[in-house]
Amino acid sequence: MRVWPGNPHPLGATWDGEGVNFALHSEHATAVELCIFDDAVSGEPTHRVAMPAATDRVWHAYLPDVRPGTLYGYRVDGPYAPEEGHRFNRHKLLIDPYARSLSGTLRWSDDLYGYTIGDPAEDLSFDRRDSAASVPKCVVVDPAFTWGDDRAPATPWNRTVIYECHVRGMTARHPGVPEELRGTYLGLASDPVVDHLLDLGVTAVELMPVHHYANDRRLVQMGLKNYWGYNTIAFFAPHIEYATAGMGQQVGEFKSMVRTLHRAGLEVILDVVYNHTGEGDRLGPTISLRGIDNAVYYRLRPEAPRYLLDYTGTGNSLNIVHPRTMALVMDSLRYWVTDMHVDGFRFDLAPVLVRGYDPGQLSSFFEIVHQDPVLSTVKLIAEPWDVGPDGYLLGQFPQGWAEWNGAYRDCVRRFWRGDPGQVPELASRLTGSSDIYAQTGRRTYASVNFVTCHDGFTLTDLVSYERRHNEANGEGNADGFPENLSRNWGTEGPSDSVRLQRLRDRMKRNFLTTLMCSQGVRMLLGGDEIGRSQLGNNNAYCQDNEISWVQWDVDQPALDLAAFVRQLVSIVAENPILRRRNFLTGEVVPGTQMKDVTWIRPDGEEMKDEDWADSENRTLGMLLYGRAVDEIDARGRSARGETLLLLLNAGMRPRPYTLPRVSEPGRWEELVDTARPSRFPRTVRGHAVNLAAQSSLLLRRTE
Repeated sequence: MRVWPGNPHPLGATWDGEGVNFALHSEHATAVELCIFDDAVSGEPTHRVAMPAATDRVWHAYLPDVRPGTLYGYRVDGPYAPEEGHRFNRHKLLIDPYARSLSGTLRWSDDLYGYTIGDPAEDLSFDRRDSAASVPKCVVVDPAFTWGDDRAPATPWNRTVIYECHVRGMTARHPGVPEELRGTYLGLASDPVVDHLLDLGVTAVELMPVHHYANDRRLVQMGLKNYWGYNTIAFFAPHIEYATAGMGQQVGEFKSMVRTLHRAGLEVILDVVYNHTGEGDRLGPTISLRGIDNAVYYRLRPEAPRYLLDYTGTGNSLNIVHPRTMALVMDSLRYWVTDMHVDGFRFDLAPVLVRGYDPGQLSSFFEIVHQDPVLSTVKLIAEPWDVGPDGYLLGQFPQGWAEWNGAYRDCVRRFWRGDPGQVPELASRLTGSSDIYAQTGRRTYASVNFVTCHDGFTLTDLVSYERRHNEANGEGNADGFPENLSRNWGTEGPSDSVRLQRLRDRMKRNFLTTLMCSQGVRMLLGGDEIGRSQLGNNNAYCQDNEISWVQWDVDQPALDLAAFVRQLVSIVAENPILRRRNFLTGEVVPGTQMKDVTWIRPDGEEMKDEDWADSENRTLGMLLYGRAVDEIDARGRSARGETLLLLLNAGMRPRPYTLPRVSEPGRWEELVDTARPSRFPRTVRGHAVNLAAQSSLLLRRTE
């Protein structure tokens, strides 16, 4: 096999139509060997190529006889000195961090570890067993793909409705998806699924991790899997188990999925995990970054480099303050936008990416993203907390970023559970959480509002369970959050009581109505619209089965709930007053006698200080004045919205509500009543309405 020096850029394996350039960065390596394999399961390479050149610590070679579909991996030599942070081991086959595709999943065995397991010195010993048969091989990929006229939908933030889902779980049991496509990228892009998403009215799918990940050894030994996928081992490669075939085909199938979703007007947002990798703590396997250059890619304890800093709860944290690690993350993000055409990212445990080494010190992550001409144009969403010290950064991300608003979730749950003293905070959450985001100059869409997400109870379980039921996870029901701010309304779990089921259905409608009538970005958990349950499991990360999968064979109440969600989403789409970009202020709209938002008590008057101070108050009226919209229509004119009145009653008894006075003539029309759901507006007769116990009412002013 011919070997030429090649080029140090770009990193990874790059097919140029004539041959393949291989480039790998390692700052402390003494030698790098490229291994070429004929098949994915073999432990013996057909060719071993000593990388002939290193430029600026990048090892590179060009192989003119290699073609797409070729399998490869690296062996990297250097010091094995854990006490200095170095863990090189030339006996371990390593995954290229820039690999576009992997041939299969990781096969767990003792030969994956760089040290001798069971040795009294633990990780200070050195293991000489070959790991090639256990590590998935990297695949050279031809990036060519016919995108046609594919365009990003570019949905404005204030019109965005996110649908969080799992590629496999979304279609694993969908009867309308061909069996061979269930659980795959192509299955997610199939007509029945796309039609369902369009019917709901959502504008974006947020996919749980699709970067190629490893199943934890402990889970495999228990007969479980890392279903959620927060265990990345290849930041450029789509996970192979979501494709109909491997050997690079997963790249084309992912692109086909994106193209189809774009054609339907749906954005694709990826949940990405750049805070850690699947190599675990210092006693974890050596399968990629650890063997390529542990001291560069992972955060080490400065006083004891043998140990890793862990802000993630997984054993390691990516060393984002190192320029080469930062480049790895940025190159990966740009690849998914430019080559794979995704529209944005949700960053898992995002504070890890901005941590410097010293307390309070920030990395340059924000600055690099903001100046990047590609990344600065896509949707950026942070999970604003990690498990390290001072790791709760809600509201502290800069302009250009949105955040999962955990304060919104908790307040709305407490209010509808009936907790006292929630009304003042709820008012802020309904209007976009200006107390959290306005101080940094951001707008309402900095807040991604949600009641449920993959992590925790589903919406059905939120109103059916008060305790976690995670026994299937094999951790003695000790994993997952113990406090879910939930309520079962009398019976733990499913019940045959018609009365109880009707109450639970009403509570679900209350949560959904509150969510859709709140300023900010709305996010739905996939399956909530048809009553998906995880049987009380609030940490189903390892349940790749019916516990997690969406069940599409549903009863009439589930179909009614889906229709209710469609109704709510359409109301948001039709009413610009619900999609404000700027925060409501409570000030009079110029040229009128009405405030942009007025808080109404049951007698129809504006709330006073003593009403806000009443901790036993469980009702709230929010009057949104239609002329307070801040959108501009296609002709450059200020859009005219309808005046809306949202009434919420979390109390145990009904309340008569006098309708407030509005300066313009007209009548009130009922859009939503969670106590008696209907898809058709009803005219309100008289000057008051009856607000049922534990219910929501949405009215609009019509001429």
